Amino acid sequence: MLSDRQRQILQIIIEDYIATAEPVGSRTIARKYNLGISPATIRNEMSDLELLGFLDQPHTSAGRIPSSKAYRYYVDSLIKPGSLTPNDIALIDNWYKERVRNIDDIFQSTAKILSRMSKNVSLVLANKETTSKFSYMRFLPLNEHQAILCLITEDGQIDNCVVEIPLGMQQDELDYLARNITNKLHGMNLDTIDSEVLHDAHQEIQGDKMLFSSLLKAVTQMQQGQKKEKMFLGGTKQLFNQPEFQDANRIKELLGVLEEEQVLKDMLNAGTNSGLRVTIGSENTFTGIQDCSMIQATYRLNGQVVGTLAVLGPTRMEYKKVISVMDYLQKYMHVVFNKMSEANK
Repeated sequence: MLSDRQRQILQIIIEDYIATAEPVGSRTIARKYNLGISPATIRNEMSDLELLGFLDQPHTSAGRIPSSKAYRYYVDSLIKPGSLTPNDIALIDNWYKERVRNIDDIFQSTAKILSRMSKNVSLVLANKETTSKFSYMRFLPLNEHQAILCLITEDGQIDNCVVEIPLGMQQDELDYLARNITNKLHGMNLDTIDSEVLHDAHQEIQGDKMLFSSLLKAVTQMQQGQKKEKMFLGGTKQLFNQPEFQDANRIKELLGVLEEEQVLKDMLNAGTNSGLRVTIGSENTFTGIQDCSMIQATYRLNGQVVGTLAVLGPTRMEYKKVISVMDYLQKYMHVVFNKMSEANK
């Protein structure tokens, strides 16, 4: 158990070090923060905190830096849930309004805004457990003999392919086919649509094997895409701005981890049932990130996992800010998904 004074001093040291990346000394604390106690008293408390394993002393400095144990205590016991500033909220809102057109846009935009606001690497995993529902299909004229077949799901995913138009078939006939099939398939889970379902949906299309085959192929491609977890990264350049990663070998090692997509997926899948999860330093079991911290959260829509977000960076991370951003993004993504679903009905 720490005393109230020790808790206060520890929080000051952590937050000062997060902001400056410089070891914190007792004189700095006395000068910058009005604690009503002398530098000598602060120094004694810091010595006790060091003995308890909360502070480390770099060899070249008289100041102290937080240990992994200190960051864990900070996350678990010292910080309180924060809220974003109006400027932060406006930035997120405008970012999505300008960029989001489909479900991939949501995840890609989320990776970018998350890295921008956290000043660290962001990872977003679109989960394979998400099951989309068929919304509608259209044939877009390409030339006299071909059209583009577009399939759209309720969450905004789009797949398309070029199809050969049966000889003599007009655009109004293609529109008629598309409407009939849409009426039959609308709202069905994409993974339940097979050749038999398509045949039952509109038998006339079975009369042209090439057109039917093209439709089946397009549906199959979209189904296969559903089964693949997609990884989106943002802010890898941010690593070069962090003092912790100025060493060439260290940055090379971490970039090597970020290049291994399956490793990243395994990292995020390891915490999909934990809600908001913060792992610090050696708590990370994956090689290459054991002197880093990772904050991740799994988001659900209507009970389904839609994605996992994470921020990866040095242990000197703005935990309070990152947690607040991820909490807001959770709520915002829920709204975006619902709006996209409604718009595509």
